Amino acid sequence: MQMTGNKTLTVKLVKSVAGTREDHRATVRGLGLRRLNSTRVLADTPAVRGMIDKVSYLVRVL
Repeated sequence: MQMTGNKTLTVKLVKSVAGTREDHRATVRGLGLRRLNSTRVLADTPAVRGMIDKVSYLVRVL
């Protein structure tokens, strides 16, 4: 998926969601991350940045 002119972020799930709060698990799913070490390229928007901030202890931005 190539977005011309838009900035993107690559997000990787580096810690398991087991034992985390339900809303944090929902946020990880909302980012499109399913399994450990899965990655997604997302548009750099305030909404996506807020989601990443919320679950920053579970994900890494590459």
